[in-house]
Amino acid sequence: MDLTRRQMVQGMLAAGAALPLMGAQPAHASPTGAKPLPKMPMSADEALNVLKEGNAAFLRGEVPMPDTSAKRRLELAKGQSPFCAYITCSDSRVPPELLFGRGLGELFIVRNAGNTLDTVALGSVEYAVAVLKVPLIVVMGHESCGAVKAAMDVVEKNARFPGAIDNMIEPIIPAVLEARDKKGDKTENAIRQNVRRTVRTLREDTDELLLKPQREGTLKVVGAYYSLDTGSVDFFDVA
Repeated sequence: MDLTRRQMVQGMLAAGAALPLMGAQPAHASPTGAKPLPKMPMSADEALNVLKEGNAAFLRGEVPMPDTSAKRRLELAKGQSPFCAYITCSDSRVPPELLFGRGLGELFIVRNAGNTLDTVALGSVEYAVAVLKVPLIVVMGHESCGAVKAAMDVVEKNARFPGAIDNMIEPIIPAVLEARDKKGDKTENAIRQNVRRTVRTLREDTDELLLKPQREGTLKVVGAYYSLDTGSVDFFDVA
């Protein structure tokens, strides 16, 4: 991390310290039966279990109504305390809050085509960990990802794409290359490998803002794959 970026994060940390509610809000329940969150702060395993239980309810067709009351909005106006930073695709078929039955102020979501880790995404995740104290980072790819398919076309057909699309999918190409000799569905293999590469970067090759809490056991990074047809989320890369 260069000096300017480090100073920026340190400034955000100082600003976060001035908000007493940030990172310390109590659990709240949905008015129509969404399971309440454990009291803050929660562990990475507790956060992951909340997501797993929420997706199980989604698969059963149980769609809770999140608390969007004026009281809840006023609470969040004073500060936020999400329990998970979620990196996923911009695809309109992949809405994390719906997949896990969560509401306002609970998930800190970073979305871009192909769930890649560019400077903006990485800085956002660092903010979620360093300032908001999230215990869990999830990187989720999904079935039939268009960005990964485009990267596969670059590798297999030497395809080119207009505008900034070429540059956008460039970070996915190494995952496509790593996955191309694996058995099974080529597209799914590439999507999962793209997730694994991002997870590995966050676990091993990033700033101390993320590495230190992982060593101390207060932060976990996991990978996931969402099946569009079944609605199921497979947390397949869990350290």
